Amino acid sequence: MKAAVYTRYGPPDVVVQIKEVEKPVPKDSEVLIEVRAASLNPLDGHLMRAPFPLRLMTGLRKPKNTRLGVDVAGQVEAVGRNVTQFKPGDEVFGACRAAFAEYACASESRLVMKPNKVTFEQAASVPVAGLTALQGLRDKGKIQPGQKVLINGASGGVGTFAVQIAKSFGADVTGVCSTRNVDVVRSIGADHVINYTKEDFTQSGQRYDLIFDNVSNHSFSERRRILNSNGICVLAGIGGAGSHAGQWARLGGSLKALVASLLFLCAGMPVRIAEVALAEPAITPFAILGGDNHARLIPGRNALAEYPARLTFFFAWSFPSADVIPGTQPY
Repeated sequence: MKAAVYTRYGPPDVVVQIKEVEKPVPKDSEVLIEVRAASLNPLDGHLMRAPFPLRLMTGLRKPKNTRLGVDVAGQVEAVGRNVTQFKPGDEVFGACRAAFAEYACASESRLVMKPNKVTFEQAASVPVAGLTALQGLRDKGKIQPGQKVLINGASGGVGTFAVQIAKSFGADVTGVCSTRNVDVVRSIGADHVINYTKEDFTQSGQRYDLIFDNVSNHSFSERRRILNSNGICVLAGIGGAGSHAGQWARLGGSLKALVASLLFLCAGMPVRIAEVALAEPAITPFAILGGDNHARLIPGRNALAEYPARLTFFFAWSFPSADVIPGTQPY
């Protein structure tokens, strides 16, 4: 079968190749999936470029794991002998290893049935981005009905889910985005939209109960100023899908905010880091949203042959949201 493979670190157009590899065989508790769609995440870009601290885990000179991709949607091809929830022919989605391929294996516990009215592309956009938004708002942010919630980076992959999920919890949602995405953020349910090219949300005078920050482009003191006394700031990213000039400064600022929160907790700004626990069923965001998913999708045109080019485009920090590429069959 064909798969996207990288054997050294660097930009995707240089290191990613489409090669013939052995078709995987599912283990006893695994499911073999014919991949119909897989989505790109910032994690894929970080693994390809792998700054030195990350290489301590992924391999110093070259990657230990040469395959990419986590989010997947497709049709069950075969199942391991201990699998009871799925059978060949079932349409599923969830998290797996090496999703950028014609076939991939996933643990039975990481998959769920795809709703009939949801496309493979929509389903593939959910697991990492949708669960990051849901778990960040619900578990870290303790979101409650009627709260004022600000989502910085509201038009990105996680941000678009965060806007919809926050609204489903009954919050009053303010989304922050660029000029070109104002209409999109408003269309997915934001009550208020701030165009950051024209207005600095930290200078507006409005206070919030919860900040869900996908960009981390403001200081600890600036964010604390717009939080209510018992407000929470959840850090969910540093902006952009790949390496960019401001990433280390933003990462440092986020860590500084976390430390400052721990030292000055009594001053009233708990800072929490959004994490994704893929053990939670990927269907949960759909259930929270009543079966709807308005993720922004730009599907590919030519299956795996397009992966290196799409990876380059996505990780050039120019892509506004989740990029989903159809798998073995174009849709």
